[in-house]
Amino acid sequence: MKVCVLGSGGWGTALALNLLENGHDVTLWSYQQEECEVMQKQHENPMLKGVKLPAELKLTWDIRAAADCGAVVLATPSFAVRNTAKNLNPILRDGTVLISVSKGIESGTSKRLTQAIEEETGGRCPVVALCGPTHAEEVGRRIPSAIVAASVNREAAELTQTLFMNEHLRVYTSDDVVGAELGAALKNVIALCAGICDGMGFGDNTRAMLMTRGLTEIARLGVAMGGKQATFAGLTGVGDLIVTCTSMHSRNHRAGILIGKGVEPQEAVKQIGAVVEGFYAAQSARELAHKRGVEMPITEAAYAVLYEGLPTREALMCLMTRDKKRETEDAWV
Repeated sequence: MKVCVLGSGGWGTALALNLLENGHDVTLWSYQQEECEVMQKQHENPMLKGVKLPAELKLTWDIRAAADCGAVVLATPSFAVRNTAKNLNPILRDGTVLISVSKGIESGTSKRLTQAIEEETGGRCPVVALCGPTHAEEVGRRIPSAIVAASVNREAAELTQTLFMNEHLRVYTSDDVVGAELGAALKNVIALCAGICDGMGFGDNTRAMLMTRGLTEIARLGVAMGGKQATFAGLTGVGDLIVTCTSMHSRNHRAGILIGKGVEPQEAVKQIGAVVEGFYAAQSARELAHKRGVEMPITEAAYAVLYEGLPTREALMCLMTRDKKRETEDAWV
């Protein structure tokens, strides 16, 4: 199949290589001509060092390469998804499967990224969210991984599964696009918090506490928005949370470590040198929680640290000294 990947970051490049390995006609699009020319010259993406780009992989900065494709992968940062879909719309043919692989919540609207894509393309193309515990650095090196293709359109989800699945990338399908997208986006906030605690010198106990209680509040919001509880126990929930909170591949985790060591949040994001989605997701998640009346104390603490200047130790003390709670809401009912 002819496939175009829009977004030449590490993740978009890793997925383009996977599609190429599966025998598809693949074009990788870069927003900037300069970035494209660097990859053409070096046969490597600086965002995915050590992974060679085969000559068969087409590279371009012309979005018209997405015309007449059977599938288009949107792999830009979350803040660019809507505009990319808007620019894509005039050249799309009806029925082209649009696969969103970005993780985040749209700033300003608090909408999921597939919602933004659907709005800009008029609902004439099925949209799939492809997400799960998959670092680009490892997928690009063909390390065994698993991911989920979630869509309300079964045929589109199964087509995406067929496009990407091979001996080193296992793809599952799901109809819970709400749960999959929210789990993928909100785990970045918890990963930032886990990194902050690492930077403050705390240990495994603290990280485990943040991860499990973080998953609880992610699922609480996800279910309130129409997601399925079981989804958050799967790859796009606990799976994605584990890999993002524990790995140095994670930009969110690394940014959190800097903040925990005393670096100002904005400066920490700048030092990472790439998009730190959790920084922006903290604001959107907080807005969603307030709209839905959902309690999310870790997200509230993250927002206060990132946007209101609350010292990290003070934020942690607020969390640790909250009123007594039951671990599960149905205990002794």
